[in-house]
Amino acid sequence: MLGFKEQPQAGFVPAALGEILDFSRFSTPNRRRLSGPALRTFLAIADRWALTEEQRRLVLGYPSRSTYHHWAKLAREQQPFTLDVDALIRISAVFGIHQALGVLFADEADGIRWLKGPHMAPVFGGQPPLALVTSGTQDGLMAVRRFLDAARGGLYMPPNALDAAFTPYEDSDIVIS
Repeated sequence: MLGFKEQPQAGFVPAALGEILDFSRFSTPNRRRLSGPALRTFLAIADRWALTEEQRRLVLGYPSRSTYHHWAKLAREQQPFTLDVDALIRISAVFGIHQALGVLFADEADGIRWLKGPHMAPVFGGQPPLALVTSGTQDGLMAVRRFLDAARGGLYMPPNALDAAFTPYEDSDIVIS
């Protein structure tokens, strides 16, 4: 990383932002292609999580009731519509949360209980992770997603039956042949 007083190495050419980030993924045709399937999948997950209409709207960035119902109608009828980038990012975060719960918990009901139960990790402050998911902020969604991604990576793992029954190894258990 370059410090304030360091000079770039000879031949160093910073990449243009367009070379790092593919802006075509934000194009209207691409968002239109993704919007219907994304919203249908979001609605299915929201049903599984038993989210209220208000919670669903908060997760989506709080569109008006009429806009939310219009989107849902178009999605169910497989009619074209285009969600904005913010709504698609929020839906993507829900997909990541749902997938991580599926990886971390063998039983879907256990994952949903974890999502709805109080949690003592500092990021949740004793509140259910779902409170952050439905806070109306993209940051809340991303915080839960990052927490679960870290759990998937082994930094944190919700307790399960295997962990509860685990007995640590002792030196005498190690056999070298």
